[in-house]
Amino acid sequence: MFSDKKIWIANSASGERLYLEPSMANRHGIIAGATGTGKTITMKVMAESFSDMGVPVFFSDVKGDLSGMCTKGVDSEDMQKRIERFGIEGFTYKTYPTRFWDIFGEKGNNVRVTVSDMGPTLISKLLELTDVQAGVLNIVFRVADDNGLQLLDLKDLRAMVGFVGENRAEFSLEYGNVTVQSIGAIQRALLKVEDEGGNDVFGEPMLDIRDFIRTDIDGRGYINILSSTRLIQNPASYSAFLLWMLSELFEILPEVGDLEKPRLVFFFDEAHMLFTDCSKTLLQKIVQLVKLIRSKGVGVYFVTQSPSDIPDEVLAQLSNRVQHGLRAYTPTEQRAVKAAANAFRANPEFDTEDALMALGTGEALVSFLDTKGIPSIVENAKILPPQSLMGASDESVVSSIINSDEFGLKYNETVDRESAYEIIMAAKKKIEEEKAAEEERIRAEAEEKKAEAERKKAEAEEQKRLAAEERERKKAEAEEQKKLAAEEREEKKRKAAEEKEAAKAEKEKQKKKSEVSKTAKKAVNSATSSVARSVSTNMVNSLLGGKQTSAQTMAKRAATNALSSVMRSGASLIVRGLFDTKK
Repeated sequence: MFSDKKIWIANSASGERLYLEPSMANRHGIIAGATGTGKTITMKVMAESFSDMGVPVFFSDVKGDLSGMCTKGVDSEDMQKRIERFGIEGFTYKTYPTRFWDIFGEKGNNVRVTVSDMGPTLISKLLELTDVQAGVLNIVFRVADDNGLQLLDLKDLRAMVGFVGENRAEFSLEYGNVTVQSIGAIQRALLKVEDEGGNDVFGEPMLDIRDFIRTDIDGRGYINILSSTRLIQNPASYSAFLLWMLSELFEILPEVGDLEKPRLVFFFDEAHMLFTDCSKTLLQKIVQLVKLIRSKGVGVYFVTQSPSDIPDEVLAQLSNRVQHGLRAYTPTEQRAVKAAANAFRANPEFDTEDALMALGTGEALVSFLDTKGIPSIVENAKILPPQSLMGASDESVVSSIINSDEFGLKYNETVDRESAYEIIMAAKKKIEEEKAAEEERIRAEAEEKKAEAERKKAEAEEQKRLAAEERERKKAEAEEQKKLAAEEREEKKRKAAEEKEAAKAEKEKQKKKSEVSKTAKKAVNSATSSVARSVSTNMVNSLLGGKQTSAQTMAKRAATNALSSVMRSGASLIVRGLFDTKK
């Protein structure tokens, strides 16, 4: 309850009011206690006071009972007794300005974060990676940054991890060793997170954490409730997401130093999940956040069962403490109770450890910083009742608030712009197309070569056929020429034979002719000679007339012989000419 410009949380056993100083509220705190001891009521009472003084609050609602902040409390006999016991005057039941958020978009406005914004350290926690695997994931993020590839959602991260894995030989030389085993482990972890609803956590529009820092028209701070009943089922996702919120607050808020009151108070329920399997690097990051975010005007309150759930480095930064009852049934629990008691500034009026074991529901050991920043002595106190509804609000009331929220238009429609996945897929598609084109070119060249080979083969076959035909033709021609030559030889031989026969016949003919001619010549010559002698004799006789003397007779005989010789010669020439002409 906000009273006297202070946050009235509880009354001590002596009836003294115990206040949390607004100027010290950003020094952080812890609300611890066993299940059922009243931690949720303490959170509500503190949140109502912060809201009343104009300080926005963030809750992670892991049990689903914080929605009662938007509904007036219900009066009852028990409530009247508690109000009377605390001596509260003018106690009223009232509602508080409330906004509901839900990563899965079921019980509030959608809340998303981009993979790049969450960063490799928190993603490694989310994926529950080993140090070696986390180192490879760091390389993946670095490669994405160096190549201007935005990691907005899990499909971007999966594509980027695959891209680095496919080109690990190249990247290992520049960024460090990237093993197939680590790439495979990261991909399996991503698959697990996707199956658990991780796709709803990452994407756009990303939550602008400044939207938590709002007040209503009356100046009261909004109480932002993140529905975590489903998210808490995956502790790694739960803690990684809330740690991102703290980191984002630290990144975007300016330094403001010490303020009169915080700009925002952040309640981190089930805080022990933050530190489960927490790496050294992440723990250092949390310690740094807790130490430095105070100067940004943000108060962080861890809510858990035992202070031992919080590492000492963080616990040392939590100055405002509300310790509900602890139960110690085992040696480990007893040591935790002792440690919790020793963390308080002792009160001489009671034994802190004994008091801690004896606390009932709604009771707590309380120690806040005073105006000088000094822890007060521990007080055994009773926590005030809340003014809003103790339990959960009716679902219709919550739905009405969600449906009328101005941020529904801003966050409830998913945006999927071009990022690493699209770029890598486009590049792969281009490579595949180029590969397909190259394969097609090679295939076409092969087909062309095959066709050329077949053409050449056909040409060779044709040439072979033509050559064979040419050989056959030449062979036929040769055979024909051989045949013709043979025929010609035969013809020549025949002609020669014929000529020989003709010559022989001619020879025989000539011989016969010669013999006939000879016979004829002889006959002609004989006849001619006879005629010539007769003519010659007659001519000589005619010339000489009557009786001749012996000299005349001798001259007559000589003349007759001479004339007979001439006539024979002439007759012979005539006969020869006749025979020669007949030839």
